Amino acid sequence: MAKQQPSVATFAAGCFWCIEATFEHLPGVTAAYAGYTDGKKANPTYEDVTSQTTGHYEAIEVHFDPKKLSYDQLLDVFWRNIDPTDNGGQFVDRGSSYKTAIFYHTDEQQQKAEQSKKALIDSGKFDKSIVTPILPAVPFYPAEEYHQASPFASRISQLTPLQRNVTQACSTEPPFHNAYWNNHEEGIYVDIVSGEPLFSSRNKFDSGTGWPSFTRPIEKNAVIEKQDTSHGMNRTELKSAKAGSHLGHVFSDGPKETGGLRYCMNSASLRFIPAKDLENDQ
Repeated sequence: MAKQQPSVATFAAGCFWCIEATFEHLPGVTAAYAGYTDGKKANPTYEDVTSQTTGHYEAIEVHFDPKKLSYDQLLDVFWRNIDPTDNGGQFVDRGSSYKTAIFYHTDEQQQKAEQSKKALIDSGKFDKSIVTPILPAVPFYPAEEYHQASPFASRISQLTPLQRNVTQACSTEPPFHNAYWNNHEEGIYVDIVSGEPLFSSRNKFDSGTGWPSFTRPIEKNAVIEKQDTSHGMNRTELKSAKAGSHLGHVFSDGPKETGGLRYCMNSASLRFIPAKDLENDQ
């Protein structure tokens, strides 16, 4: 009888807090552990790794039920949540410990990882080279206990299935059948996970798309832009800076008088706070 594939996958995708939350709430994932791998020191500390001198990656070890979730699906989530052209870190996190990599545990995982990378390269949807390496798995050192859960894990666990699928698995809610597409009340929209202020009603407009649309965020550094080539398209995805929640996409077909941008958001990623309640909101 052929040896069963281990139900373990290891990925480095930048800050392990953000990516840990993305994977641990996928149906079929039984556990996700933050840790360090591929460095020159055994049992490193967080301070060792973030000193950028030990060669470790911040990584996550994902335990999953292959009957409910395939390795191919995990690879898809991985590629969708990183910038594979960035060799200096990920988004606002800079340094070698934040670089990306896939660590395979079996020959089959290696084959699938290489196939998925080749498909991404062949798509021609990135202007730069894909630099994410595919490497054999080496000892994985679990991070300190206080790193073992995203600071937003308890909030994520309280989300509805739709909110979880949108914010953690980059799904899209139906147009015209969501909470805020035609909301005209005055107030602000915050990240459903972290509570971070993202958009103001003053910058909201009716785009006719069926999703809440804005001309700009409240603060530019509250959102992170990344290239998204999923579904055969080349788009700019938006994530919240603090929690890494998938929010939606930004397009260049917005009102010309405000800069021409349309921040097309999922209501499921947002919580609306009416202006009259702002002083009392926690």
